[in-house]
Amino acid sequence: MQDIASLKPAHVNSPEQAIRALKDGNARFFSNQASRPELGANERRAQIMGQTPFAVILACSDSRVPVELVFDQGFGDLFVVRVAGNVVGESGLGTIEYAVRHLAVQLIVVMGHEGCGAVQSALLPESDILNEPPALQKLIRRIQPSLEHLPAIRDRKARMREAVLNNVRHQAAHLRAQDVVRAAEESGQIRVIGGYYEIGSGAVDFLTEDEDLLP
Repeated sequence: MQDIASLKPAHVNSPEQAIRALKDGNARFFSNQASRPELGANERRAQIMGQTPFAVILACSDSRVPVELVFDQGFGDLFVVRVAGNVVGESGLGTIEYAVRHLAVQLIVVMGHEGCGAVQSALLPESDILNEPPALQKLIRRIQPSLEHLPAIRDRKARMREAVLNNVRHQAAHLRAQDVVRAAEESGQIRVIGGYYEIGSGAVDFLTEDEDLLP
């Protein structure tokens, strides 16, 4: 049972393979061919012994973004951190650092999504933001810097997409600057990438290259 608990998926042995596993899983999801991975009774019991996820996903808490389903992954495959606007806060950062240091994950994905309410709130007039509770205001303030140089886009849907992508890039840059994450990335243990989930289609656009992630 200990052997079962300590096994990562056989096809995931590097950051590049982790990216491929997520891309393949998402392709199954949006093409209606998801495998919906499940475990037998012995395998579920073996999960008590430990966990070996291959990727961390920093995602929004939006109820329309079921992370494991979107990537067609099963029990123990993903270490998911969810917070409105997929922002990097103290608790979330500590959770990610735990996964990097103690779970030997190979990939971190900062994933925004179509029609993100938190990003939309950060675009509101200051007078509206000041009407929100203090903790929510602090969360919105973590998104606002990513929107300061948002280009003038007349199409509302296209403008929101660009705003969400800017926030993904901003949060990924902030995450990559943290000591534990930076050291793991420099050593080759992990890669940090971005993603944009389209609720309508079910597809994830991956931002895998450094130029894709430039704020």
